[in-house]
Amino acid sequence: MPEADLKLLIEAAQASGNIASKYWQKDPEIWDKADGAGPVTQADLEIDTMLREELCAAQPEYGWLSEETTDTTVRLGRDRVFIVDPIDGTRAFINGSPTFAHSLAVAEKGVIIAAVVYLPMLERLFAAQSGGGATLNGERIFTSDCRAVAEANILAAASNMQPEYWATGIALPTRHFRSSLAYRLSLVGQGRFDAMLTLRATWEWDVAAGTLITQEAGGLVSDAYGQAALFNNPRPQLSGLVAAGAHLHPLLCADLRAPAGL
Repeated sequence: MPEADLKLLIEAAQASGNIASKYWQKDPEIWDKADGAGPVTQADLEIDTMLREELCAAQPEYGWLSEETTDTTVRLGRDRVFIVDPIDGTRAFINGSPTFAHSLAVAEKGVIIAAVVYLPMLERLFAAQSGGGATLNGERIFTSDCRAVAEANILAAASNMQPEYWATGIALPTRHFRSSLAYRLSLVGQGRFDAMLTLRATWEWDVAAGTLITQEAGGLVSDAYGQAALFNNPRPQLSGLVAAGAHLHPLLCADLRAPAGL
């Protein structure tokens, strides 16, 4: 049940934070992953090992998908799958920023049913379960009621604001940035920002947990073309992501001109 899964994810996220705190701002060992996939630290790997052992022992029938574990096809035959990013925002972690997050989710037949995004250095634990609402440190959160693209405060990389990605003459929203996609989604769920978007192929582990947090806070989430975001795909990527309050989301999707072939 989502309630049991959520409790499990919360405990695992808190254990992840304990490991991360041992390495944060203490010059952890760093490696560059193959194919320009970015850096990974000893903290990422230690957390990944702990999560895989603890979560899969608790729910051995679930599949497993993590940024730091070599993927296999086994998960495709499982109804429920853990989707995990041990540290989302590894570059922020390396740079000593407190805005990295642990992102943990359970998907059931492609739909996220339990999710946690935990920022241990900021003591912020976002959580959600299907049909149970979204919370920050146990208190309910809700998306904003923004109803105009030009008035929106949006979390996005600068490249997403290029004119060719927006309808002719549209007044662009005000842009802000956080390195962790999971944190961006959670901030939308909290209502601190009106929307987030990314117009590049997006790994599932970066956005699985935050997707449910936004949705259970009253928002909508889709890929960059306005299609439903479904998870545990054979290639675990989405075609970008757009998340916003229920009124703003369709307006953003109508104005966006997402690049072909995401």
